[in-house]
Amino acid sequence: MNFISMNLVTLFYLVASVCFIQALKGLSSPSTARIGNTFGMAGMAIAVLTTIALMFKLQAQVATGGGMGFTLVLLGVVVGGAIGAVAARKVEMTKMPELVAAMHSLIGLAAVCIAIAAVSEPWAFNIAERGGALPFGNRLELFIGTFVGAVTFSGSVIAFGKLSGKYKFRLFQGAPVRFAGQHILNLALAIAIIALGLVFCFDDNVAPAWTPFIVMAALSFVLGVLIIIPIGGADMPVVVSMLNSYSGWAAAGIGFSLNNSMLIIAGSLVGSSGAILSYIMCKAMNRSFFNVILGGFGGEAAVDDGAAKEQRPVKSGSADDAAFILQNAESVIIVPGYGLAVARAQHSVKELADKLLEHGVQVRYAIHPVAGRMPGHMNVLLAEAEVPYDQVVEMEDINGEFGQTDVVLVLGANDVVNPAAKDPKSPIAGMPILEAYKAKSIIVNKRSMASGYAGLDNDLFYQPNTMMVFGDAKKVIESMVKAVE
Repeated sequence: MNFISMNLVTLFYLVASVCFIQALKGLSSPSTARIGNTFGMAGMAIAVLTTIALMFKLQAQVATGGGMGFTLVLLGVVVGGAIGAVAARKVEMTKMPELVAAMHSLIGLAAVCIAIAAVSEPWAFNIAERGGALPFGNRLELFIGTFVGAVTFSGSVIAFGKLSGKYKFRLFQGAPVRFAGQHILNLALAIAIIALGLVFCFDDNVAPAWTPFIVMAALSFVLGVLIIIPIGGADMPVVVSMLNSYSGWAAAGIGFSLNNSMLIIAGSLVGSSGAILSYIMCKAMNRSFFNVILGGFGGEAAVDDGAAKEQRPVKSGSADDAAFILQNAESVIIVPGYGLAVARAQHSVKELADKLLEHGVQVRYAIHPVAGRMPGHMNVLLAEAEVPYDQVVEMEDINGEFGQTDVVLVLGANDVVNPAAKDPKSPIAGMPILEAYKAKSIIVNKRSMASGYAGLDNDLFYQPNTMMVFGDAKKVIESMVKAVE
């Protein structure tokens, strides 16, 4: 493949970059998400094939080591691609947040591995002459890329465990892990990492300063763990978005070191879009963006007062009662939550909505930005069930409609509909919520009266116009479908 020139490589990378930009544009709306994914896959295919061709060209120029290195790269592409394809086909929708966190961790680890290889043999990456010292600029870029990549890897591993919720290891449990002097320790580690990074950058010897580099990388892995463990399950959507941004910046940093425009552009797109999404998530959860960046958010979990719960009256009913109310309404808003995802009830909900539409009932779905365990979780579930896009409405567009709605059907959602957010003294005060409490009638399906991730009792459940229907979401909704005449 010596026919490929650097001008042609640059052109292909530019085409791939345009595809990535179009992918982000397409993914901004459910109606264009499929074409956005197609652009993304096309852009990545162009970038990978161009990079492989470039490797052939560089290997021919260097003419050292035979073809074993290239064979290993192809083997990695085939094996990694096969694993990714199998994982993507087998993963359940409820496990999608964990998959995203796992992918972020791999990006961070890849950045660290590339940095180590570049420090070890910089001439193989055309960033220094054989036997020459790494330039200061490349040292600085490798330091930053290693630091961000290591934090991304270990932080994403912790996020994976917290999202999974099935591991007994304390750091993988949803409850925040806090100890005395935690922030001081984080600050000390950050200062030490910067100091070691500067030692590495200003060392102008031909042999790289491995000791400060390795220690700096190890401390970065530790810091990644420490900034994620104090964050509770309620804040995991923001964590996923934040780590997405970190993984992008790690890739961009390594791209600068390798003088690879594709890595720089793709990493910058991922990093900036992830940062913007993190900011949107923070606004939706009434969090400080800078506290999120520093890993210092995730308030103390409120302590449920079980006795107080028992003293408050709750009105409950059956699936048949709920079906009667729904089919006699003129307008219904469905609020999906994580309980819907766990029960895999999205297809049953679609069937119920279709039956209500046949009865002349207006049906819409209200989506909170942080419902579920990752940004867009509910949108993905509803799209999988082929819910029409015009029925799915975002929070800011539908909140004004709840007061004129006959019935709101809340399915497995909790904190995102909790009126306690309107109380200035509440731990979630100021958090934007779906204002379901304003509807004429409210039907809430949950397995029990247990609190949500924020650990707060939900005042919505005790309103006189609220009826609780307890049970698995899928079974309850299927019973509603049968009961609708």
